[in-house]
Amino acid sequence: MSSEKMLTRIGALLRQAESTDNPHEGEAFMAAAQRLATGSAIDLAVARAHTASSEKRATPTQRLITIGEPGKRGLRTYAQLFIAIAAANDVQCDIAQTSAVIYAYGFAGDIDVCEALYSSLLFQMVRDSDAYVRSGAYRGETSVRTVVETRGRRRVSTQVRKPVAGVTARLNFQMAYASRIGARLAETKQETEKAAIAESATSSSETALVLRNKEIELKDYYSSNSQARGTWRGGGRASAGHSSHARRAGDRAARSARLGNLPEIGGVRGQLGRGERSDGGM
Repeated sequence: MSSEKMLTRIGALLRQAESTDNPHEGEAFMAAAQRLATGSAIDLAVARAHTASSEKRATPTQRLITIGEPGKRGLRTYAQLFIAIAAANDVQCDIAQTSAVIYAYGFAGDIDVCEALYSSLLFQMVRDSDAYVRSGAYRGETSVRTVVETRGRRRVSTQVRKPVAGVTARLNFQMAYASRIGARLAETKQETEKAAIAESATSSSETALVLRNKEIELKDYYSSNSQARGTWRGGGRASAGHSSHARRAGDRAARSARLGNLPEIGGVRGQLGRGERSDGGM
């Protein structure tokens, strides 16, 4: 018998010994546990701790993710990146109107994965968008913008074509980057879950049920704890305008971004603060 199974067996006997009201049964269970422990050279305290640890059931939790300082340019695309990552890792999010803070709801291990991915992918996104803007590849493109003028007592809207600005190119690049990362992670998640169901040592229906129960538990937790009002629309478009060239470049960069097994990276990183939620404003 493996040490893992032996620890579990001894722990079960200890639990029976400590939960029974019959002193004779308690002594019998304890003696049986001691015999197994002695024969396996396992300390009873170790077996007891192992059982307590294995029986701790994970439950959803809430974590505060600080994206950046309010008012800082580009926070919407940073937040869009985190939300895209979270959606593929069973984490639901509420976001402040400033896009500076995200409230993440999920199991602790899933939120840890989101933070690690965000930290690495944010570095890659900022690095690649900086390189794109420095290249000047967007400068030959123009975009249509609406200009509102006051003529007498009337306000007249006209559409004018203007060269794409650097800030427009950067925001469009990063929005496309975040969107593609979300699609890649969603595809990876789907493939992983299919493999887990197919390779389940028990049954595919049991594994599918576990995944479904996890989804339901998270939705219930989110419904009970979220105080969000309205829908965040920060990731929909760049307020500075549209750049098809930058979007295509961002999409290409995200297709080759590294998603895992990454070394520690310095430089630009996400401000991954943790804490308790202090307000309900979304």
